[in-house]
Amino acid sequence: MKNKAILLTSVLVTSVLTACSGNEPEQNTAAVAAKTQGINVTYPVTKKGDVVDTYFDTNVADPYRWLEDDRSEETGAWVKTQNKLTFNYLDQIPYRDQLKSRLGELWNYEKVGAPFKEGDYTYFYKNNGLQNQYVVYRQKDGGEAEVFLDPNTFNKEGTTSLGQLSFSKDGSIAAYAISEAGSDWRKIIIIDAETKEVLEEPLIDVKFSGISWYKNEGFYYSSYDKPKGSELSAKTDQHKLYYHQLGQAQKDDKVIFGATAEEKHRYVGGSVTEDNRYLLISGAVSTSGNNLYIKDLTKPNSPLVTIADGFLGDTYVIDNEGDKLFLVTNIDAPNKKVVTVNATTPTRENWKDLIPETENVLSASTGGGYFFAEYMVDAISKVYQYDYQGNKVREIKLPGVGSSSALSGEKDADTLYYSFSNYKTPGTIYSYNIDKGESDVYRKSGAKFDSDAFESKQVFYTSKDGTKVPMIITHKKGIELNGKNPTLLYAYGGFNVSLTPSFSVSRAVWMEQGGIYAVANLRGGGEYGKKWHNAGTQLNKQNVFDDFIAAGEYLIDQNYTSSDYLAVQGGSNGGLLVGAVMTQRPDLMQVALPAVGVLDMLRYHTFTAGAGWAYDYGTAEQSEEMFNYLKAYSPVHNVKDGVSYPATMVTTGDHDDRVVPAHSFKFAAELQAKQAGAAPTLIRIETDGGHGAGTPVSKTIDLYADLFAFTLFNMGFDKLPEQSAK
Repeated sequence: MKNKAILLTSVLVTSVLTACSGNEPEQNTAAVAAKTQGINVTYPVTKKGDVVDTYFDTNVADPYRWLEDDRSEETGAWVKTQNKLTFNYLDQIPYRDQLKSRLGELWNYEKVGAPFKEGDYTYFYKNNGLQNQYVVYRQKDGGEAEVFLDPNTFNKEGTTSLGQLSFSKDGSIAAYAISEAGSDWRKIIIIDAETKEVLEEPLIDVKFSGISWYKNEGFYYSSYDKPKGSELSAKTDQHKLYYHQLGQAQKDDKVIFGATAEEKHRYVGGSVTEDNRYLLISGAVSTSGNNLYIKDLTKPNSPLVTIADGFLGDTYVIDNEGDKLFLVTNIDAPNKKVVTVNATTPTRENWKDLIPETENVLSASTGGGYFFAEYMVDAISKVYQYDYQGNKVREIKLPGVGSSSALSGEKDADTLYYSFSNYKTPGTIYSYNIDKGESDVYRKSGAKFDSDAFESKQVFYTSKDGTKVPMIITHKKGIELNGKNPTLLYAYGGFNVSLTPSFSVSRAVWMEQGGIYAVANLRGGGEYGKKWHNAGTQLNKQNVFDDFIAAGEYLIDQNYTSSDYLAVQGGSNGGLLVGAVMTQRPDLMQVALPAVGVLDMLRYHTFTAGAGWAYDYGTAEQSEEMFNYLKAYSPVHNVKDGVSYPATMVTTGDHDDRVVPAHSFKFAAELQAKQAGAAPTLIRIETDGGHGAGTPVSKTIDLYADLFAFTLFNMGFDKLPEQSAK
């Protein structure tokens, strides 16, 4: 199925200086020398306001509310001063440039994606090595490859990235989305695929959208009305599905779903089946649970028919054969299953199991006339091939223990492609012969990394309440378990997101330095299905933090590392994780790296699409019990005077309109005002940077060089660990 499903992205994944008056900034009373190498850090005073909110008769001060105004000159001045402080500090770390150089060396290899066919051409993505953005190439009948789209030419800084690329039914027309400066707001550009000529004015102000073509006539897309106030932080609450007829002005695009109060949803997506027969519409009010509707496009003015309602679970159509629909659902099946139903009577009472639920979590895809069922077994991939009658054809032998990308493609394909990797093995693309069930290497990774010199193993540790939690630990072979290994503990723990093994150049450089990289699969994720997810939501959220703390304690107890050599890292919801754990257990780690984090739990839902995260978090207005629970772990509200916090580098982007940077600004201001210890608490703010997607390679290399340099420096290394060991 070309447009396989409406998969709602978990949109989190998340939300001045006194010098402006002309006076010299005062020295913060918490300003002290950095712990390890004697770099003096003097924090500028961040002014405090007098804003107080009242929740259930409890007054809560919000002294840094003014930092939420991303358009003010005061906030802009604060950002510049904080960045100056941070980069002055980083400039004094002697091996920062060495790390940057090694990251560049290891990153610099050709990367090519799996091919896909559109019209007369075979397309593929390729990066020559250090290009800021991947380039789209194409070739016809085995001829010479040519550049089709080069996002590196979109702007000179490399900060405009290519989002979705979607072709019309016959491949003659292409529509692609671009993001500027990392923003979630997109433009859609429509071109003649043969000549690459732009056919009409771009569509603007598109957000959280697919591009799903109907024949060669037009496509469906989604967006919000442009908010009043700041487009980077103002609340966006009513998503709408539009149809764009080619040649028609955007202002005349018809709203298909979402315009009325009855149809109001925060997230709406539309997808056309591969045979152009049906339009499928998904609507959700949060990042978990959707309603699903179907419309017969072969009949003018056909009604919208409900498939699933009540937001009881996550359901989407994976394929159809005529009026027979194939659905993936976790309703009454926390680990998901595939069911069938007739499109004329598609409601739940008529569903019939095709691939029943198992004890492992299912991800399903289609291609070549078969279903491919990927199961997570303790976060490790196993893949099976099924026919359309639900009969198991075979298990697909994967090349090792790790993660496989989905096998998917057109119904008439005879060869599909998938990639495979793990934490120590760079991704390799395999071709899969559907009839024979055989995999062959299509393109091996060119990364200059000696996988054989490293080992990776899975362990299970016990959390506070007795729950067993898996963790994968990767490092150089033969390291001594002496409690002195620099260790990076990473996790996410939310939104049903599963962390499965995959290769990362940045992590490889960390491990080359003798570092240990540990990834914990916490509750709140999707590794063990909906029950595992729900065990880390709302009034169960503390389970996630307890799981992370227990992971750190396990690494220390087993002598992999010690508190002096442990760093914790996470982004978005994982930034919340780091912020909560470092305020609850500041003694556990030496370094904390919260990235683009959701850090103000009383106000997160007032920004952009943040209200949609309430399934995982709850809101402060929901009940007094929920308010008290959120306030008890909200990182911004739990920084305390007189506490020695670990060396902290908060990171964010000034154009992050997913998790607005005000979260990070307020948390950094609290830390700087209240830090009692000698460790630095800094914030690194990427200008023209968003939540992470589409970040230029050059900026990514700079970021990880800074993060690793800061981490190792605050663990006491005056030179890189590998050099220290020689």
